[in-house]
Amino acid sequence: MKGIKTRLSLLGFLEFAVWGSYLVSMSMYLGAAGLGQQIFWFYTVQGLVSLFMPAIVGIVADRLIPAQKMMSLCHFLAGGFMIAAGWYGMDCAVSGAPVCFGTLFTLYTISVAFFMPTIGLNNSVAFNALEKAGLDTVKDFPPIRVWGTVGFICAELMVNFVSINGVTLQHSYTQFFASGIISLVLALYALTMPGCPVKKRRPGDEKQSVAEALGLNAFKLFKQKKMAIFFIFSMLLGVSLQLTNAYGTPFIEQFHKAGFSDIFAENPTALISLSQCSEALCILGIGYCLKRFGIKGVMMMAMFAWVLRFGFFGIGSTGFPGYIFLILSCIVYGVAFDFFNVSGGIYVDQQTDVKTRSSAQGLFMLMTNGIGASLGTFIAGKYIFTPRIEAPGETAQQILAGFHESWLIMAAYALVVFIAFVFIFKDDHKVKNAKGEAMLQAKEHADAGGMADA
Repeated sequence: MKGIKTRLSLLGFLEFAVWGSYLVSMSMYLGAAGLGQQIFWFYTVQGLVSLFMPAIVGIVADRLIPAQKMMSLCHFLAGGFMIAAGWYGMDCAVSGAPVCFGTLFTLYTISVAFFMPTIGLNNSVAFNALEKAGLDTVKDFPPIRVWGTVGFICAELMVNFVSINGVTLQHSYTQFFASGIISLVLALYALTMPGCPVKKRRPGDEKQSVAEALGLNAFKLFKQKKMAIFFIFSMLLGVSLQLTNAYGTPFIEQFHKAGFSDIFAENPTALISLSQCSEALCILGIGYCLKRFGIKGVMMMAMFAWVLRFGFFGIGSTGFPGYIFLILSCIVYGVAFDFFNVSGGIYVDQQTDVKTRSSAQGLFMLMTNGIGASLGTFIAGKYIFTPRIEAPGETAQQILAGFHESWLIMAAYALVVFIAFVFIFKDDHKVKNAKGEAMLQAKEHADAGGMADA
């Protein structure tokens, strides 16, 4: 398979470019379209569909349709509905009609429901191709996976700087077109990948229950006090995951509306892209920190980094010296995101046996990116951010003050979770032996880039 690593790098680049085209910029368009009070719904639904769609699509890919074809089908549907969302936004803009929340949200939700499973399918296709080529997945996957993060960053910069008729994509429905078109290109490209096997049931094979097929048997881990506490805190920390994606760019854009004329206020998506750059770099330090401080120490670092992430937003501005705090917020995001997701996955891997390992990883993702992120985005969006930044008649300066207050409230929440974790979670597990270090390396490499959990 000549050039397979280059082909897989392009696959990952396109996969996350689809997401980066709208994830951190969509809220600015929604606000301009009169849907500022519903922003949280668009980010909440990503967690809601992640509760069941990846599991269902994964089962189909395992048993009926090869993963590369399933990935193609999902991207074809996701891209089609995302383009439909853009088309609806364009139609409203041309006709002067108000954008209906129900219509746009429905088209967007269907698109996201088919996109979210492709993140896992992308990994499956890549690992299968590397194994068929006789390559070492631990050694060869990391430089491939990091191109996913590069794709996300490039998409962010594209929507920030590219404009149509004087309006940048980050402020327009055109970002949905960009995402949809990339998704359709990827739908075709995925079909060129090496074929993935399906595991058809044979006579005499033990029949799985629905619960086992969906990985629900991993909930038995809640019987272990240590794991139950870990998963509960994972959910509480997962509350923070989507908030800066949802409200980060509208917050920075508000400085421009309040009269700040500087490079940071005018390029909010580009500024937020520093967070993903930090992600790609911070993962390099996870191995040392896990071996030196153990899972509790690393999780504490992640939790306190979320305090700083929100706190720096709460005191930052786009003018000097305030922009220093905004940049610092983007830098600590790498620790907040990577140290939590990657180290958490490693811990779950080491605390479970081979029969429940995959299900346990699914449970970890369910508690963080599913339940935690959904509840957090809904509650914080509806009851903390929206009342402070969407009140009628407020000046731009008052809205900015509302943003600052909201970020500081979230910083206080993260601080409470951090303090509770320090006193409640009792585990000083460290990677000490050669086997554990090898497992750590494999996990770090498999998650290099980190954007699969953003």
